Amino acid sequence: MPPFTVLHVCMGNICRSPMAERLLVLAVRERLRRRELDPARVDDLLHSHSAGTGGWHVGSEMNPPAARQVAARGGDSVGFAARRLRSDQIDAADLVLTATADQHEYVLALRPDAAARTFVTGEFGRLLGGVDVAALPPAEASPEAVYARGTALVAAVHAARGGAAALPGDDLDDPWGRGDQCFDRVADEIEETVQPLAAVLLP
Repeated sequence: MPPFTVLHVCMGNICRSPMAERLLVLAVRERLRRRELDPARVDDLLHSHSAGTGGWHVGSEMNPPAARQVAARGGDSVGFAARRLRSDQIDAADLVLTATADQHEYVLALRPDAAARTFVTGEFGRLLGGVDVAALPPAEASPEAVYARGTALVAAVHAARGGAAALPGDDLDDPWGRGDQCFDRVADEIEETVQPLAAVLLP
């Protein structure tokens, strides 16, 4: 049931998945602004959250270079605290986006029945471009419409995948400890998936 829920997964939940979490929220908020709607309504339409496969950083803030990237693009890291991935988070997600194929396998080891809604981030973005969005439910800025359109989109991208494995280039590099330039590149790659996703949810 609404809101459409996206779970982002990486290793420690302080770099890649928190950036993806907040950059997707930012992208949907920008779509609302373009439609001259209240950007605060994003919480009614979308639940974007994240977790890590490991528990080393539980309770930590977003890694500073990751937070800088989010802020530089117009988002914020306020209130973020790292979490370890749990099975119930997967169960409640309409879409699970992992940073790498290894984390994709980790998610499916916990919940094999989530296979049709779990993708490597770059894989989802790559396949999204081939989906016939005209065949999706009508687009409206209501929780029910975004949920219906989002879940139909996930099913369409899964069908486009056709059982093929993700490509090596679909992985997001781990930028931890590698400096702002690497974080900037990874944030760009995240936006290559979350911005088109937001554009389909709220065209």
